[in-house]
Amino acid sequence: MAKRFDSRMILAGTALACLSMTGVATHAAPASAPSTTTQPTSPAEPTKGGAGGRILRVTTLAKDGPGSLKAAVETKGPRIIVFEVGGVIDLQRSVLEITDPYLTIAGQTAPSPGITLIRAGIDLKTHDVILSHVRVMTGADGQPHFSDWEADAFSTVAAHHVIVEHCSFLWAIDENMSASGPRFTGKSVEEWRAGTSHDILFRDNLAAEGLAFASHPKGEHSKGSLVHDNATRISFYRNIWAHHVERSPLVKGGAQVTMINNLIYDPGHRAVHYNLMNLEWAGHDYVTGQITAIGNVMRGGNSTDPGLPFLMLGGDGDLGFYGRDNRAVDRFGNVLPMTGRYGETKAKLITARAPLSDIRGFDILPSGTVEMSLLASAGARPWDRAIDDIRVLFYVAEGRGEVINDEHDVGKGYPQLETKRAPFVEGDWDLTTLTPKSGRYPGQKGGAQEALSGRDKAMRQ
Repeated sequence: MAKRFDSRMILAGTALACLSMTGVATHAAPASAPSTTTQPTSPAEPTKGGAGGRILRVTTLAKDGPGSLKAAVETKGPRIIVFEVGGVIDLQRSVLEITDPYLTIAGQTAPSPGITLIRAGIDLKTHDVILSHVRVMTGADGQPHFSDWEADAFSTVAAHHVIVEHCSFLWAIDENMSASGPRFTGKSVEEWRAGTSHDILFRDNLAAEGLAFASHPKGEHSKGSLVHDNATRISFYRNIWAHHVERSPLVKGGAQVTMINNLIYDPGHRAVHYNLMNLEWAGHDYVTGQITAIGNVMRGGNSTDPGLPFLMLGGDGDLGFYGRDNRAVDRFGNVLPMTGRYGETKAKLITARAPLSDIRGFDILPSGTVEMSLLASAGARPWDRAIDDIRVLFYVAEGRGEVINDEHDVGKGYPQLETKRAPFVEGDWDLTTLTPKSGRYPGQKGGAQEALSGRDKAMRQ
């Protein structure tokens, strides 16, 4: 088990917090999740979330009822959710379902310490949603092995035109951060793809410490991200996956994924992998999946199998793959292979000479600079880090930590944060970008400085 985190590490994490001050990003979308068809097409229109809609204020940390996050989420029509309270929302082993479109959840507006959901998951089952600067810490909560508590920290379910950015997802029982939905809806490939998740952008998130042997009915289930069969235009940009046995991410049959400037730290048995399973596609013609991977970094850790490749191919279906400037090393810095296989697989790896997705709109860093950049900016509220985010990022920087089974393996379990209140004053915020006009976010300390990095400013233009 991982060593417990003590207060001395807060001081060691100060360097990470200071670096974060120049890397604050907002919910503003880049050119959205690019298309990943065989012939690259123009990116889809970016979602505006709830822009122009009602301002709904969260005023209580209660699970539900008037003034709660749940009540605001369930309100109909375009809406922007802001927070006049900061602290912990305990969902008591339940999943928050988002089913009504045209929504922005702006966790950056909360007073310090921000918004943390515990004993919780989020299932997003609609379209045109932006989720920013929220922490979700699912946890086993003492449930017995092989029981029915198996929540994702976050997943889209047949959703589309969604941006999930600057969130922290920890201790999931199933995946930490996924794009899912039904495998076959309709009679054609086009209908299958329209009926499941598509046009999803995950940007600047931290997904860490998926619990291995916890309460999932299948047993071991430390998983990073699942991109389900036939999901398309799914983009992972500038995310950190840390301490998962598998799925960083797992791309299923016929799915189309773009991965740019992500960091995979301490994967266990598999990092990136693709698998179209014959049993799941019985009676259906196979569809070739696609992955475009540029400028990503995989670093082995204490839980990583020796010789683990960056990408592994399993199952029966073929994969089209374009890779450029990706690097993979073990915990000692020795180079690891780029590709490998698992199981008796008939699948072919079809190497492409050009990206299989439209990568315009992404500011792409050389892989050698990715890790330092992400340690400064990935995750929720980088100007106002939570202690467990600091711990995880510190472990990544120092090559420490490992896959865990329970939230208590790394400390005292769920955070206990002081409740803070502060009014949301509309005149103090740019309601288009949901950035403070003063250039300083709630809880941000230090001298006057730019609230947006140059990268994020460019994306807004």
